[in-house]
Amino acid sequence: MILPILQRLARFLDRPLFPWKNLILGFSFGQFALESLLSLRQYRVLQRASVPKVLAEEVTPEVHAKSQAYGRANAEFSFLKGIYSQITNFAFIQLDILPKLWDLTGSFLLKWSPARFSGEISHSIVFLLSFMLIHTLLDMPASLYHTFVLEEKFGFNKQTPSLYISDFFKSQLLSFALVPPILAGFLKIIQSTGNQFFFYLWAFTASIQVFMISFYPVLILPLFNKLSPLEDGDLKQSTEALARKLEFPLSELNVIDGSKRSSHSNAYFFGLPWKKHIVIFDTLIEKSTPQEVVSVLAHELGHWSLGHTTKLFAITQFHLLYIFALFSVFINNSSLYADFGFVASQPIIIGFLLFSDAFTPMDTIVKLLMNVLSRKFEYQADAFAKNLGYSADLARSLIKLQIQNLSTMEADWMYSTYHYSHPILSERLRAIGWVPEGKVTEDEKPEAKTTGAEL
Repeated sequence: MILPILQRLARFLDRPLFPWKNLILGFSFGQFALESLLSLRQYRVLQRASVPKVLAEEVTPEVHAKSQAYGRANAEFSFLKGIYSQITNFAFIQLDILPKLWDLTGSFLLKWSPARFSGEISHSIVFLLSFMLIHTLLDMPASLYHTFVLEEKFGFNKQTPSLYISDFFKSQLLSFALVPPILAGFLKIIQSTGNQFFFYLWAFTASIQVFMISFYPVLILPLFNKLSPLEDGDLKQSTEALARKLEFPLSELNVIDGSKRSSHSNAYFFGLPWKKHIVIFDTLIEKSTPQEVVSVLAHELGHWSLGHTTKLFAITQFHLLYIFALFSVFINNSSLYADFGFVASQPIIIGFLLFSDAFTPMDTIVKLLMNVLSRKFEYQADAFAKNLGYSADLARSLIKLQIQNLSTMEADWMYSTYHYSHPILSERLRAIGWVPEGKVTEDEKPEAKTTGAEL
């Protein structure tokens, strides 16, 4: 049923002289204009001097002012970065960088590689690695500014230049190790399975995701961070008791040395259904009481207990299948390739990159719906923690995290609907029935200190 529909759509879109370049540039500019308008609305909110009423008893004017300044700085940075991205995207398209890079990498292979590596798969691997490296280098000035200027200004950056350089080279080596086999499998499936490739491609991608979930903590995470077992104490005992109560399949309980890069705090879990790992940032342990940390974990485990992680994984898989099915409409579109300078050949990887450029703005509706669902899940996870008796501790931990991370304390409704996957703090506090207890400041000491692992 679906194949005939996709084939008819493919024929409809494959028309001579179809203005694909102008269409993709128009989509990109339209999305940037929309997001800039929303950012302007949010920027006006970030100029407010008064603390939101619901937080007046917990947040000092000084902390609120610093949070607003951090929000404005990030908004200004994002706007300028967006302009830069539009310029580079326009230049890539108008200067025909893609066909030139494809020809350059092809010439490189013909000159320096054995004949058996001259096919489309080998060519695509070299092309994509080169394309990714160019984009990484183009984005590096913005990354350096954000890390060593913006984050440094507000006291969040803990990275040294040597650590930044080390992370950069590790990331590149990881890309050069993972991209070739994954891309080779991606292209081989499309070449071998005909018009139904999107189903096999989805199965391949899902398998990779499961593999990464299984081996990420063993193979990749240790390259960038150190995980240490949480030391004995109140926090460990309370967390293990909560896991037993919820029948959560806790395999490992670790502390991550997030403080070596940033003072932002967080906690999360990952793993296969029968073997889960809980990871707590050392910064969260340092700045919170054990019960406050456990309340954060109660919220996170609420997502698991309520099936949110399973539902989101299933939705993600359906979304991937939808993307690959839609890609099958574009893969043989000769007018699309020709408008971007590919007349003699139609490389699959080029088709996918061009499809991605056209598809990203159109995927905005899916993003909005996912944000709505995510916010619903966040409210449910908060209610789950509240029903376990962690209402007050969760509220205090949310407020502390808000203060420590200088997160935005209020938001324009249109901006938050489009961008936020979580409700803002005031909405979450109202939902759990928080009753103000007094100021919560950055200088407040935890009521009881749990010693984490030495990092």
